[in-house]
Amino acid sequence: MLDVRRTDQGRPLKVARATPRLIDRSDLLAALDRAATRKVTIISAPAGSGKTSLLRAWADRQGQRLAVVQVQRDEQDAQQFWLALLDAVRHASAMTGRAEPSAATPDFNAAAMIDRVLSELADARTDITLVIDDLHELNSPEALAQLTRLLTNLPPHVHVVLTTRHDLRLRLHQLRLAGELAEIRAADLRFTERETRLLLDASGIALSASGAALLHLRTEGWAAGLRLAAISLAGHPDPERFVAEFSGSDRTVAEYLIAEMLERQPADVQDLLLRTSLLDRVNGELADVLTGRPGSERILLELADANAFVVPLDHERAWFRYHHLFGDLLRLELRRTLPEEVAALHRRAAGWFIRQGRVVDAIRHTQAAGDWPEAARLLADHSFSLTLDGQAQTMQALVRAFPQGEDHPELALVRAAGDLVQGRLDEAAAYLAVAETYAETAPPDRQRRLQVAIASLKLSLATRRGHLAGVVEQVRFLASPVTGRSDEDIALGSDLRAVALMNLGTVEAWALGLPDAERHLRQGAVLAREIGRPYVEVGCLAQLGFASKIDPFTTTQRRCREAIAVAERYGWGAEPVIAPALVTLAGTMVWLGEFDQGERWLRRTAQALQTDTGPDITLLLHHTVGILHACRGRRGEALEEFSAAEHLRSQLEGSHALASQVTGWMLATQARLGRPGEARAALEAIDDERAGSGEIRNASAVICLAEGDPAGALGALQDVLDGTAPVIGYVTVVEAHLLAGLAHRELGDQRGANQAVERALALAESDRLVLPFAITFSRELLEALPRHETAHAALLTDILDILRGSSGSARNQSPPLLDVQELSPGELRVLRYLPTNLSRPEIAGELSVSLNTVSTHVRSIYAKLQVRDRSSAVQRARELRLLAGGRPR
Repeated sequence: MLDVRRTDQGRPLKVARATPRLIDRSDLLAALDRAATRKVTIISAPAGSGKTSLLRAWADRQGQRLAVVQVQRDEQDAQQFWLALLDAVRHASAMTGRAEPSAATPDFNAAAMIDRVLSELADARTDITLVIDDLHELNSPEALAQLTRLLTNLPPHVHVVLTTRHDLRLRLHQLRLAGELAEIRAADLRFTERETRLLLDASGIALSASGAALLHLRTEGWAAGLRLAAISLAGHPDPERFVAEFSGSDRTVAEYLIAEMLERQPADVQDLLLRTSLLDRVNGELADVLTGRPGSERILLELADANAFVVPLDHERAWFRYHHLFGDLLRLELRRTLPEEVAALHRRAAGWFIRQGRVVDAIRHTQAAGDWPEAARLLADHSFSLTLDGQAQTMQALVRAFPQGEDHPELALVRAAGDLVQGRLDEAAAYLAVAETYAETAPPDRQRRLQVAIASLKLSLATRRGHLAGVVEQVRFLASPVTGRSDEDIALGSDLRAVALMNLGTVEAWALGLPDAERHLRQGAVLAREIGRPYVEVGCLAQLGFASKIDPFTTTQRRCREAIAVAERYGWGAEPVIAPALVTLAGTMVWLGEFDQGERWLRRTAQALQTDTGPDITLLLHHTVGILHACRGRRGEALEEFSAAEHLRSQLEGSHALASQVTGWMLATQARLGRPGEARAALEAIDDERAGSGEIRNASAVICLAEGDPAGALGALQDVLDGTAPVIGYVTVVEAHLLAGLAHRELGDQRGANQAVERALALAESDRLVLPFAITFSRELLEALPRHETAHAALLTDILDILRGSSGSARNQSPPLLDVQELSPGELRVLRYLPTNLSRPEIAGELSVSLNTVSTHVRSIYAKLQVRDRSSAVQRARELRLLAGGRPR
């Protein structure tokens, strides 16, 4: 125990060390130094937190006198406490000889005693620190009340340090308000991970970094736990294994916790601790259920205030958990003392969690009770709701917890959901067939719930396969009115509508590219937000990002970033649900020539899809990676990615919005790699409907060019250029103009080549599109275009810079912050027309405003951009990325 004294001659402190101080915790000592500048310092922390060790180390460094009182265990005699305190003060303040010990008297006067102590302190000629250790052992209300008077009337040169295992009612609010009270808590005393490693090193224990981190995690930085572990580790043949298995049931730790914590509690408190130890977290109501009596919340609050290894989990102090090692010990004691009640306690907990709507916790406790049929029933009945909450991985973990031989038919539904989330579509379909068979024989009160879950999974399966008819069929079933009008029935109806809208919008966007996709996905996102289904909301927003691919790139990027932000808010930023937004955002970056940025977003997409191998979203990832490789001139790698995307496309049952583009760019890359015969053979195998698309006609033109037939290339492009061939978007038309330019150049028609390039630049101007120029390898075409013959010189320069690789990294940086005033919405609309060849009257006609309005906006644009003419305004606007929005309609 701590026994610190300084003689009147100023000899060094005599310190009895119970445990050697193995490391220097300088930060903690500095904190105590700062605290000692206040009148009173309280060090409050559980047993074994290192309070005494801290005081001992701090005392070694002090140059002032210390008076130390060690409160005896369960001290109830106020006179003995005050006499010990008076003697300590006299020892520290005596100038000559040794003060005689004070004697007890039958007529003890507490007020007079406090006056004597204050007088002794006031007479001291130097600074004195009074240390009262283990103050929690003082069980005399009178003594505590008298101590408050002492602490609030200290002389200026006296400082007091109190150590206690729990907070005491000392009424020091005036000191706190005056800034004269400092507190060091358990959180301050916990060892950091770095200090844990230092402690192990100082003890000569060789442990890996991960092992040290695990030990720190298990002990939560509790000093006694770390020291006890170090003692056991010192002679252990396998330290890594010891740490992996270290818990509160370790003999040395268990003995300490039983003696210092558990046995000190009253019987009813011990009973509460044992019965609730099987919970990860507990509140008063749940503890009442497990103990069978009221009043648990008060006990939990008192234990938390007493630093009894009970940790509040929220600001309201409604939920609590036990320190990891203490919880381990309690569970061991529960199994030892009440083994016959463990299963019943789990069932009680499960019942309470079900009533609170916390299904996962209920299932876990049902499993812990060994009631596997009931656990399977709960998991199947609630699988639809759990899926909507984004808990597919949790459901699979619950399935894996079932032992062999407990393969209940209800679990087929849950296994189907797991396979579907991971993209194993055939396996999911097989499990769904089993689930449907079981649902037909299920009790009537469960049939509707199971049928809804099955229909929802069949809907998702049809969506991922691009099977529009299957989606419509299941949407009709889910949209059928729910017969009941209870709150549960109404909520189910809203859930079903949100799921139907999400899947319908998804298949419309992916399979057919229908304009209704955006409307359905927006409606689904709004409804999901209203009914509190954030996972469905994220799913709708992510698909909305892909569905907006036909919109201006700024709109697409904004929607993708909004979806990603919502997903990150809920911790789903690296989950498959957000992958459509991630890969679509990456695609826009690549299309705008920001290749490095696009590559970073593609890596993040690949990370999100680690557990999802489905053909739909993986197709889009391969396709976009192929585009990036093609733009960088890596044709071989591009072909591998395009071929992988084409293979996945062939696995989908329905059409895919990007099918023609996937096939077209694969064929074009084959031809550019010197394999036109192979590409031609594949082209001839395509059905007439797809062969007539603009994307396939462009591929045919590339094959003709590779075969040395530029005239044939122009013939293949004719329907694309005159607008009769169906195309995915205007990008296909830009690509067609560039291919026409290459064909004209091969025919010796440079004028025709220049005209084709100018048309391509005009189309690409508004979105600053780079992709078609990179993927068609049109650098020489652009370089041959005289600057005085183009109205798009700034864009031409930017594209050439990217194609030459001279400023690719610069484009990935934020645009320079120039000193300009913000343009109004009207001025921005006019600005978007300045890169075109339209006159001011023509711009006025396009915007349905007067010529005077356009002229006023133009003058304001020149002034704000600090330029004098139209071409300078366009160049300045490009530097500020003010022309990165959508094309004027």
